[in-house]
Amino acid sequence: MTDRIRLLVADDHPVVRDGLRGMLSSQPDFEIVGEASTGAEAITFAQQLQPHVVLMDLRMPIGDGATAIAQIKARYPDINILVLTTYDSDADILRAIEAGATGYLLKDAPREELFRTIRATARGESVLTPTVASRLMGRMRAPAEEALSAREIEVLSLVARGANNKEAAQLLHISEATALPRGIVRLE
Repeated sequence: MTDRIRLLVADDHPVVRDGLRGMLSSQPDFEIVGEASTGAEAITFAQQLQPHVVLMDLRMPIGDGATAIAQIKARYPDINILVLTTYDSDADILRAIEAGATGYLLKDAPREELFRTIRATARGESVLTPTVASRLMGRMRAPAEEALSAREIEVLSLVARGANNKEAAQLLHISEATALPRGIVRLE
């Protein structure tokens, strides 16, 4: 990776893209190489621009964020994807992580937390905000009728033993995009 972290911002709201551009431009190690307003554009721009990190909203027209994540990770496994969204339901979180997101951050995060999370994501570290991590932990502790599938438990077991996405995927004979991120980085 070069000294500057190449970023692609994918969000369907122009004001959000403008705000992110302004905020991220204040950091000397960030370079915004492109902006996408749809999931399909995010996939195309990821191919053309080869960013280090894609900041991906989940709900966009013409291909939602989770679908775009899965397609980008399948084609370009070295591109890390940080979900930056307002949606924190269990279904949204799991779908994004299962698709291959490296991290998950809510849009109400303070700017310094966003900066740290982007840098960690660029290094390939899995980052979940405490709120999201708590939701996942709650899901794991859910009653039997809401329990994880056998495959989800296998993946989590490998992750708990230190396997990364690629190793878990190889051991379980599944695609890397469906393996859970390696761990949780708690942001202080």
